[in-house]
Amino acid sequence: MSEFPTPFYRWPYLMRQRWSQLLFAHWPVAPEMLRPYLPPRLELDLFEGQAWLGVVPFTMSNIRPLGLPAVPGFNHLHELNVRTYATLDGVPGVWFLSLDATQPLGVWAARTLFHLPYLHARMRLTQQGNTLQAVAERTHAGAAPATFAATWTVGAPLPASQPGSLAHFLTERYYLYTAGPDLQSDIHGPNLWRGQLLHAPWPLREATINSWQSTVVESHGLPTPTGQPVLYAADPLDVWVQTLRRV
Repeated sequence: MSEFPTPFYRWPYLMRQRWSQLLFAHWPVAPEMLRPYLPPRLELDLFEGQAWLGVVPFTMSNIRPLGLPAVPGFNHLHELNVRTYATLDGVPGVWFLSLDATQPLGVWAARTLFHLPYLHARMRLTQQGNTLQAVAERTHAGAAPATFAATWTVGAPLPASQPGSLAHFLTERYYLYTAGPDLQSDIHGPNLWRGQLLHAPWPLREATINSWQSTVVESHGLPTPTGQPVLYAADPLDVWVQTLRRV
């Protein structure tokens, strides 16, 4: 297991997935703007005093419980998440504002089993050569409407990100935090959970945005990000998803 990140705690793992066609798009944000979106016990994870807001489209495939085959029709989805970064007891992780996804059963399972704010959406993510296009529309009943349409071009491979660099801070995240049991009504409640993801370090590439129209950030009551985002594309990776533990 030496090719995987450490530390590797031998908690039960639930499933294996393959993530591909992934784009990391990040903007620096004033910490006080994002602080209200986190439960009280979590601290914003800052890079040189700055919080970061990410929009990440990608494709998830070969979804299967460990030890079992993939189920046709339920083993593939497109996802678009809005995220920031948090720490608890010195353990850095991802805090999701929303995760729009195309697989109804997957949305139900993630909301029920992982207490994550997954939302139903229609989404296409296509690729021609080195150019990718993602188009999404949120369809979740009762959720704020949101749309997304972007194209980007993937460029040359980048050197492996090093600890202490911005690239490493934004992409090398092996834990997630979530509140439960019902995130929508209990975000400030006492229940806080940590999950772990296991995968090799991201093989990052240069990326260039060709077009970008989005209201997914604004759907959370946040202002439209300004300035050019920090961009990284990534080659496909296999990911193992762990069960949650209350922290």
